[in-house]
Amino acid sequence: MGSDAVRRLADEPLDHRFKGLPPDAGRAGLTVGQLAAEKRDLYTGGFTTPVLTLDAEALEHNLTALGAYAARHGLAFAPHGKTCMAPQLFERQLEHGAWGITAAVPHQARVYRAFGIPRIFLANELVDPAALRWVADELAADPGFRFVCYVDSVRGVELMDRALRGRSQVVDVVVELGAGEGARTGARTDEDCRAVADAVAGAATLRLVGIAGYEAEVPGADPESVHAYLRRLTGLAVEFDRAGRFAADLDEIVVSAGGSAWFDAVADVFGEIPELSRPVLKLLRSGAYVSHDHGWYTRLTPFNRIPEEGGLRPAFRLWTQVVSRPSPTQAFVNAGKRDIAYDLGLPEAELVRDALTGEERPAAGVRVAKLSDQHAWLETEAEGDVRVGDWVALGMSHPCTIFEKWPLIPVVEADGTVTDYVRTFF
Repeated sequence: MGSDAVRRLADEPLDHRFKGLPPDAGRAGLTVGQLAAEKRDLYTGGFTTPVLTLDAEALEHNLTALGAYAARHGLAFAPHGKTCMAPQLFERQLEHGAWGITAAVPHQARVYRAFGIPRIFLANELVDPAALRWVADELAADPGFRFVCYVDSVRGVELMDRALRGRSQVVDVVVELGAGEGARTGARTDEDCRAVADAVAGAATLRLVGIAGYEAEVPGADPESVHAYLRRLTGLAVEFDRAGRFAADLDEIVVSAGGSAWFDAVADVFGEIPELSRPVLKLLRSGAYVSHDHGWYTRLTPFNRIPEEGGLRPAFRLWTQVVSRPSPTQAFVNAGKRDIAYDLGLPEAELVRDALTGEERPAAGVRVAKLSDQHAWLETEAEGDVRVGDWVALGMSHPCTIFEKWPLIPVVEADGTVTDYVRTFF
């Protein structure tokens, strides 16, 4: 991992790009690392609202929890980096045993490589000629770099082969099995998968290394249908191996699935894969676990079904401030759609911090009713629920759209001390 590149993030000067940070830090010409070394208090150290924070203890707990789960079930782990796009967190994921990092689009892969990620699984089709040539050049420049991407059509194979002709490097691909009619990408039938595999065999620029898919796209997903889809996926891997469809020079066969909602089903079914002609890299790709959330994934996490296996903790809090209290049942805080993830539901009021005493209490009786660009509309049961100047902590759903709104995120200890800052690259 390119830890030197990650460490250089601390040398970045603070400026107006980084909302929520103390204005005096920018005026003083501090770098991110210098501000972190000051270990300021979140509440008294000059931070301005709104400010998004990551709970240091919850973050470490989550990194440990899923890393341990994957190891316990014999799964390799390539967490989806699109969730956070944060090289510091990628480095910590690798330190917790991750095989590599998953990407969805070429830009993400370029960011990963800029920070030295050695293995990238692109969980998407890649037919862009410029991006394919970049991949080939990266492979040629670094013999230790591993790259794998999806393919789901004969035409896609033809376009990839055309873009890569004349390059010395062969690009590894896995056939993506679609999760059913009405689902997202992926070849829809087993026969379609066989046709794609045959096309790859005829392209000197590509190498078939496995089978992959995304079980959360199963229409009406439930335990029975998800397990059935995953068994179809692993069945294709067994069939392809017996038929000699995988490249002869492979050291391992890649079988991959697994978002953040069904990794228990992936562990179940991947544990049933019989012995094949070569070792199987059983690659899980869950990403939202790193921060978890206060709503969507709190309800969906497989740990709800298997609590004996562990659990995850919400790591995010968006601290906002009450700026207006026009009536006993209405209040407004200074954060809205520009700051808040809302694609999977409105945020939830978690805590209130008294502006005068610093006392924190549960946000009982406080509800977010709607969002404007820069305001959240709060409904309250009593006039004393919140007052002008109080800080209100909001919990949100969907880590992917939380991270993307904040280029620099303070990491906070339980006592309010800010010990680090996570930089994102969206």
